[in-house]
Amino acid sequence: MLRIDDSVSLFESSAICEYLDDTIAPRLHPEDPIQRAINRAWTDYVPTFSSSVTGVAYAADEAAYSAAAEKIGPAFGQLERALEKQSPAGPFFNGVKYSLVDAGYAPFLQRYYFLDRIKPLGVIEKYPRLKAWAQALMKRPSTHSFPEGEFEAMYRANVKRRKAWVSQFITDVAVAAE
Repeated sequence: MLRIDDSVSLFESSAICEYLDDTIAPRLHPEDPIQRAINRAWTDYVPTFSSSVTGVAYAADEAAYSAAAEKIGPAFGQLERALEKQSPAGPFFNGVKYSLVDAGYAPFLQRYYFLDRIKPLGVIEKYPRLKAWAQALMKRPSTHSFPEGEFEAMYRANVKRRKAWVSQFITDVAVAAE
């Protein structure tokens, strides 16, 4: 939640990001109105995309896990096609300039890697542009609110605490962040 001038509260992540982008320089959306609209459309897709990853993380049983895992490929495919059109030179969604689209997807791509290290999903390898984009995002310090190994350990502990089906594959050894 973001409180503005003790009079307005914004509670949705995308609304908060849009407000901050409109009021604080430098802007993370492109200046061109068409490109900005395209970026906004892709930030609107973040909840659909994220549900595929979080569905895997919090599935209660193997059937729910498998059903959720099947949704990852189509979601990754959507982004792969967008990256082919939007960012032929990479490394980010808009080429060399980091954007709100990058910021929106980074946490869920990070969690995909965490889950893939718990129980290999093997999906991202089928989408080379998406994989390159994800790797570029993982290299950015802004993607990590904590040291990556520490955050991954906290993520694994949260998955275990929820007693998700995939938690049975979490070992107690130290996390090896890539």
